[in-house]
Amino acid sequence: MKFNLQQSIELLERTPKVLNAMLSGLSEEWINNNEGNNTWSPYDVVGHLVHGERTDWIPRTFIIMNDSDQKTFTPYDRFAQFEESKGKSLEQLLDEFESLRKANLEQLRGFGLMDSDLRRQGIHPSLGPVTLRNLLSAWVVHDQGHIAQISRVLAKQYKEDVGPWNEYMTILKYLPKE
Repeated sequence: MKFNLQQSIELLERTPKVLNAMLSGLSEEWINNNEGNNTWSPYDVVGHLVHGERTDWIPRTFIIMNDSDQKTFTPYDRFAQFEESKGKSLEQLLDEFESLRKANLEQLRGFGLMDSDLRRQGIHPSLGPVTLRNLLSAWVVHDQGHIAQISRVLAKQYKEDVGPWNEYMTILKYLPKE
């Protein structure tokens, strides 16, 4: 499947609803447990997604789309959620994510992107030149990766309790990078 902006938006607009369905109303144990040292809980992941909505996808789209010679992206802080989410409930983060995503997708639609725009480039601080197509594709894949991560973290809470079924539960065999 090749990148298609409308099909990408179809997935991007669903992520807040998926996360709400998965996480809203769950007990603290479900949302705050993780997979071990240096791993993220569902709460952390949602905070990370909120931060990305503010500082990553659309701000970088603006950099690519502007006519300035300055095309280098600001480095992204993958751990900013640990400070930014302090004092917020998961429900607040979910609401914030939904609101930011809606606004960002309106902004994305407002660009009126053409195929030639998708070939425009920006400079990622560690990856080098990237196209708008690369950036928008990464946004879609990033969402799906974090949805899978949340599912995995939730499943692993019962890793010991599934007993002999552990052998058949492939989701329990994935080991996150330390």
